[in-house]
Amino acid sequence: MAISKFSITSEYHNISLVSRKIKMFLVEEGIGSEIIDPILICLMEALNNSIEHSYLEKAGENIDIIVSISLSKVEISILETGIARTNFDKPQLQFDPDDLSTAPEGGMGLFIIDNLMDSISYTSNHGVNLTSFCKMLK
Repeated sequence: MAISKFSITSEYHNISLVSRKIKMFLVEEGIGSEIIDPILICLMEALNNSIEHSYLEKAGENIDIIVSISLSKVEISILETGIARTNFDKPQLQFDPDDLSTAPEGGMGLFIIDNLMDSISYTSNHGVNLTSFCKMLK
């Protein structure tokens, strides 16, 4: 098992920086782009959610990302101490495909993560919020 920890502060520009570092780590561990690409999309969505909703865009707050690779899966864990989520229901994508003006403009991060990953979870204990998702390798 390979594990690596990355830390950023809650500014949007840090998302692309840490995403590149995590991609390099995954490539070095022999993970293919068919696994890396959806993981990075979900990572960016989850980090955006942490900055926007947990920290209310307050800069300088800590976010830790732990990447674990086993023989069967890649797991991403995001830990932060912002405002805990009260709703982790996965939204349904309901709009008229013939009328794109009915498509939601935001709030689809959980929908994207739920559809690209094999599992997703969220817990908040003693002021620490943990969002985890994994992608199976086999």
